[in-house]
Amino acid sequence: MQPQGKIVVASQHYPPDPSTTAAIMSEIACHLASKHEVVVLSGSPGALPASQTGSGKPRVIAVKNRIAGKGALVRRGLFELLFVLRIFVALLRQLRRGDVALTVTAPFMLPYAVVAVAWLKGARSALIMHDLFPDVLVMAGLLKPRSIMAGVMRAANSLMFRAINAVVTIGRDAERPLLSYSGMTRNKIRFIPNWATLVPAVRPATSDNPFRKALAARFIVGLSGNLGFTHDPEIVFEAARLMKDEPEIGFLLSGWGIGFERLKQLQRDANLSNVTFVARVADGELEAFLAAADLWIIPYRKDVAGVSVPSRFYNLLAVGRPVVLVSEPEAEAALTVVENGLGWVVTPGRADQLTDAIRAASRSNDGAMAARAVKAAARFDRGIAMNAYAGVIDELLRNPVLSEQQ
Repeated sequence: MQPQGKIVVASQHYPPDPSTTAAIMSEIACHLASKHEVVVLSGSPGALPASQTGSGKPRVIAVKNRIAGKGALVRRGLFELLFVLRIFVALLRQLRRGDVALTVTAPFMLPYAVVAVAWLKGARSALIMHDLFPDVLVMAGLLKPRSIMAGVMRAANSLMFRAINAVVTIGRDAERPLLSYSGMTRNKIRFIPNWATLVPAVRPATSDNPFRKALAARFIVGLSGNLGFTHDPEIVFEAARLMKDEPEIGFLLSGWGIGFERLKQLQRDANLSNVTFVARVADGELEAFLAAADLWIIPYRKDVAGVSVPSRFYNLLAVGRPVVLVSEPEAEAALTVVENGLGWVVTPGRADQLTDAIRAASRSNDGAMAARAVKAAARFDRGIAMNAYAGVIDELLRNPVLSEQQ
């Protein structure tokens, strides 16, 4: 007999918002709606795409929300607090005993509100942990590790993890820091990695590629996506500066976020001839853009392990490209790179190691690496992930205590 509780998804980011988080949450909500009643509390105003409406789709309730730029930290924090308070009230109205509340770590205060209301209403709660706070703020240099605020957040985490029913991690490296909290137990943790949105297949780097044909360099190094506080844009620019007299290697950069603003400022000051910026690429052009580069960089600051996993990683593999990951070797993406022979892992802050990896990649003629990348991407499949999410939700609807996974 099908469990009768409904699923309430609380997310600041949801279509028509174009972000990766919005896409992930809508995929999960729509898949769950094929078998369950699903209500989405969305902080993204605007009309839903046609694919998100109609029979068998979630019922979406817009929650008033304003988002300030990432540089305006005080205003951003205030707006996020107001949004979380509105979500708290909306959840009090929507949740019933036996329901499941599903949320994500954006903004970081949202999970506390969701878990608190679920506990009050006798519902179950599940968190998709894209980022671990306060660790991600410490990593970004926005908090001191022993500050009062970091201590308050860790205390709040202990209470939340004690009350929560399930935490979905997108990286294996997240288990260790999670289990450091006294309220967290291994049976609550489920590892479900994100997935490639592009069909895995090697896309050759052709001269008629619209993003490549204007570049004179033989070997193109790419950087794409959102560069936030946890990323290190300066290591990429320093590598380009160290290689400015190597005309066969060029850098193709496209994205958004505070890190890209920093890159643009560095380029305005240095005017390197081997660096090319293009405007943020639309979803319809993503495949061509990712196929334009021979190698992709994902640059993190130090201490990323267990804190964050780059979603763009899977699409880079899907087009058959090696990657250079700037991170600790125990981070999830680094583990995947090393285990499958997909590229290079370099130490955060070491631009000399990054240039060595780029030069090695430019000399390599390892077609097998492209094949390995595509094979790895095929394992990060949307269908596999959706079935895993459905399994967690079904288990929570039947029983608030998840069984230990073997």
